[in-house]
Amino acid sequence: MAIRGLNHRSRFISAKLYSTSGQVIDVTEVTKKISKVMMSSPQQVLETALDQTGLRVSPEAAEDILNRFRNAGLLAYRFFQWSEKQRHYEHSVRAYHMMIDSTAKIKQYKLMWDLVNSMRKKKTLNVETFCIVMRKYARAQKVDEAVYAFNVMEKYDLEQNLAAFNGLLSALCKSKNVRKAQEIFEKTRERFVPDSKTYSILIGGWGKEPNLPKAREVFREMVDAGCEPDVVTYSTMVDILCKAGRVDEALGVVRSMDRSICKPTSFIYSVLVHTYGTENRLEEAVDTFLEMERSGIKPDVAVFNSLIGAFCKAGKMKNVYRVLREMKSKDVTPNSKSCNIILRHLIECGERDEAFDVFRKMIRVCEPDADTYTMMIKMFCEKKEMETANKVWWRMRKKGVFPSMHTFAVLINGLCEEGDTQRACVLLEEMIEMGMRPSGVTFGRLKQLLLKEGRDDVIKFLNEKMNLLVNEPLCD
Repeated sequence: MAIRGLNHRSRFISAKLYSTSGQVIDVTEVTKKISKVMMSSPQQVLETALDQTGLRVSPEAAEDILNRFRNAGLLAYRFFQWSEKQRHYEHSVRAYHMMIDSTAKIKQYKLMWDLVNSMRKKKTLNVETFCIVMRKYARAQKVDEAVYAFNVMEKYDLEQNLAAFNGLLSALCKSKNVRKAQEIFEKTRERFVPDSKTYSILIGGWGKEPNLPKAREVFREMVDAGCEPDVVTYSTMVDILCKAGRVDEALGVVRSMDRSICKPTSFIYSVLVHTYGTENRLEEAVDTFLEMERSGIKPDVAVFNSLIGAFCKAGKMKNVYRVLREMKSKDVTPNSKSCNIILRHLIECGERDEAFDVFRKMIRVCEPDADTYTMMIKMFCEKKEMETANKVWWRMRKKGVFPSMHTFAVLINGLCEEGDTQRACVLLEEMIEMGMRPSGVTFGRLKQLLLKEGRDDVIKFLNEKMNLLVNEPLCD
């Protein structure tokens, strides 16, 4: 059966895949099997190992796998190349975008531009492609390269429209380069007529600076220009005011909103509840939550998480567990962030046994993320319980949750503390092979132990491995 044809059928049919033996296999099962192979096979034999599975992937399965391995750029890229060779298969635009994001994250900019050029040949490039490139450059503080990406869009037969312009401003503002964004805005304001999104981006940028007077100035300019603030603008202003310690003023902004034109969202209330919580104003946090419910806005997991955080800050764990029960009664499922807020509080308070108990209970109702596992691994490393730390590590791998750079660092440091250089080296090598460069602190600590053991050969080997992860020059 042609895999491409599955995209045009019902969701039920598209959830099935065929192995080379003709056996029908569920997409979820395919994703799990391939992920397991990718996490257990050395890079030199990965393609052979994937071939031996006899599985063919659909665009849906490929996207899922690329998402799982988004923090392991080189490993994801090898899978991307392998899947592209399959008969009747073509990468989706989303798969390309995920791959562009992953390669840029590990500063493999030549690979990133190779992917852009591949999309160009297939005529699948769009504005979002360049918005991703601009975001990744800006995040790496490569401001000139971000602007360059915007400037070469027409060379790639893409129009520099308002969406692209907003993408550039957003990339700069989110990376704390709002002054450059404002400068570009002033120079091109006649070329691109700003909309509410443009102004909201700049307001958010000045809030991140932080420069509240300038954020207010841009807000007034927006209103004076006849551009009506929308819910994103109000959400941004509320967030800025809260971070500036003006939560009461932020609440006033919410209450002044014209409900017939722009109704507050659960996100806005989650920011208010969170801020009251961090300021130890628990009563106001609860009152704001209740006000939201009275307004007819259904609480979502984000608002409940803010309330959980407020109760944790106040040390009222009974109320935390009461909120979890209320979530269940309202069919709101806790997520990994719910779990992380509670665990972080318990660990900081030294309640490690209770934290482990919560972890074991929470994994039955929500899937932990890399941060959850990292916290638990770090906790057990600090308790010198390396056997349990390793069990948590292997559970994470078994569940298909990909370790972050911080997860690797925490376990490697724990192993170094125990003098287990052999296992620490294995993990460091695995980390490098997945495209992650260990921090100077992590590598330096292991290096000192290896020097004491006279293992200069291992240090040289690991250095050579790391030298392969060089930053590629800007290339189009």
